[in-house]
Amino acid sequence: MGDIFAWLISFFILIALLVIIVYQLMCLADLEFDYINPYDSASRINRVVMPELITQAVLCFFYLVTGHWVMSLLCAPYLYYNVRLYQGNQHLIDVTEIFNLLNREKKQRLFKLGYLIVLLFFSLFWMIYSALDEEE
Repeated sequence: MGDIFAWLISFFILIALLVIIVYQLMCLADLEFDYINPYDSASRINRVVMPELITQAVLCFFYLVTGHWVMSLLCAPYLYYNVRLYQGNQHLIDVTEIFNLLNREKKQRLFKLGYLIVLLFFSLFWMIYSALDEEE
């Protein structure tokens, strides 16, 4: 029963990460269509960048602690990418350069979104597999 709860917790963490990424994409789309100004868009995105990085690190650590090595290895490239962005001080969006980097930032977040959706499907698969395995 504990394995199902672990998969359920990881499912909700992945949903939280998906919400954060979609929020960032919505802010970038609003900026692209000129619904909000660059300062507001950058401040909204920068406000949720650190929670995204921390949540991703917690998810990878959670998989390690619960013994789900494959999922931990699948989370590792995304975590490595986030750590590299943070170390290079490229994790925040600059207000003055936001229009020049708009397409790059959108592609970056769309890639993250796709990666998280793949992780979500794997998590759902393993949760269903664990539930069916416990019934037997």
